[in-house]
Amino acid sequence: MNQQTLIPTALCLPIPDIEALIQGRTIVALPRMFIRPGQQFSLYPANYSTIPLSVERYYRSNFLPIAQTAFKLLSSDKVLIKAWAKCEQCQILDETKSLEVLSQLTIWTKEGLQEIIRQRQHIFITYLRVYQLSSSQEVLVNHNIQEKVGKFVSLPLTVSDTKPVLSDRLFNIRKHQLQNLQPPLHPELEQLQSALISLATTNPAAKQLEQDIKVFLGWSSEQFVKQIDSDLAWINDIAKLGDRSIEQEEKKSNYQAGTDFENITRQSLNFLGFQVEEDYKGGAGGLDLFCSQPYPLVCECKAGKSIPDRTVEELDRIGKRHLQENYMMAVRLIIGPGQPTKQLKQSAQISKISIINAMTLQKLVELKAKYPGSVNLVELKQYLETGQIDKKIDEYINQVEKKIALRSHLVKLVKQHQDNTGDEAVEVATLYGAYGYSNPPQSLTREQMHEILIELSSPLTGYLGRTKGNDWRSDRFYFLRDLPTS
Repeated sequence: MNQQTLIPTALCLPIPDIEALIQGRTIVALPRMFIRPGQQFSLYPANYSTIPLSVERYYRSNFLPIAQTAFKLLSSDKVLIKAWAKCEQCQILDETKSLEVLSQLTIWTKEGLQEIIRQRQHIFITYLRVYQLSSSQEVLVNHNIQEKVGKFVSLPLTVSDTKPVLSDRLFNIRKHQLQNLQPPLHPELEQLQSALISLATTNPAAKQLEQDIKVFLGWSSEQFVKQIDSDLAWINDIAKLGDRSIEQEEKKSNYQAGTDFENITRQSLNFLGFQVEEDYKGGAGGLDLFCSQPYPLVCECKAGKSIPDRTVEELDRIGKRHLQENYMMAVRLIIGPGQPTKQLKQSAQISKISIINAMTLQKLVELKAKYPGSVNLVELKQYLETGQIDKKIDEYINQVEKKIALRSHLVKLVKQHQDNTGDEAVEVATLYGAYGYSNPPQSLTREQMHEILIELSSPLTGYLGRTKGNDWRSDRFYFLRDLPTS
């Protein structure tokens, strides 16, 4: 469409059904009449008195909290029109043997579907392409709505198709699954997504996971670029607190400056995945930081314009006092500002201590924030050599970014093949042939490509889906969501 179009009518549906369509949890509605393919209409929400059973018996348990909340928020005098739809297909179902799988693929219980058939002798299953309005439209409640549910009412509205809930590809996958009554592939993830909804309103991590699961399940086409949000704004202060630019502006004491940098370093190491032990807090005569997992790491934090030459001797003395023989088995690290002096470098070589700049620590944390699973602390340990190692850490970060770029390239390759051919999935051999002509970031064997595709199709990543073949060569993969690298 891409231009504004006037649609004259609205289809009245229970408000949870509309919420499910907008959220991508279902692509079908249950009107009371046959709807011709191509017909367009807005979606008008109705209250709980319009469903044939109680809310608890009519909606599936993993959708029930959403249904209950939707009914509670429905006003008695005004309603919000949030979306419009176009009918793609309408089927008539008059038997009960397929209701179990139909229930699993939608939001209604098997009992609810059986009740509709008992009352009406059949069910109209209407496949809807749903589009969100650019802004919700408030209209007065139609008080005869009970008589109109599942039917049309007059409601002229100007709409456009610029905000589809699902892409064409995702919609077609879901439609094929419903038409063939293929059971859901990941019911346990559907349960987890439902459980996360209540946490998502107050917990950004839960919200991100809930959204990622929706994308993986094919309930959403929206792409969430991993950006440092307001809850991770502290990351931008790591280097500033290390060189004390913030502290000088706020005129804090040297002691407070050191404490602030130690605290943000503690937060950074925790964020990266180290287990920081609280029993070894800094202060006079204490270790700044000690991490016990995934390997022992002792850390000395220095805020200011440079790292004092005596820092290595201090770390050795305090570390041996607190950890005794275990000190020499630990990775020993100094984090501070500026360039180490010649004397400090010599001392670090003798004591086998690593030195990094506060900005290097910030780069690592930024990488973890952008790509949550990207920093492997066991692999990182190989780069924690003796002396000043900022270049080594930069080398590690570059290696990780290259791995991510390769995986992003493969995700795009699958997506482009499906867009160009219309195939529902693509075999490894086909992808491997296309890879050679796609300006690949590095050479791969077919086996290496397959290993990465398996990784990308894991439920824990969810960038691709996988249809398992008789052996690895006949595995087929399909696109789920982008892996942005910018």
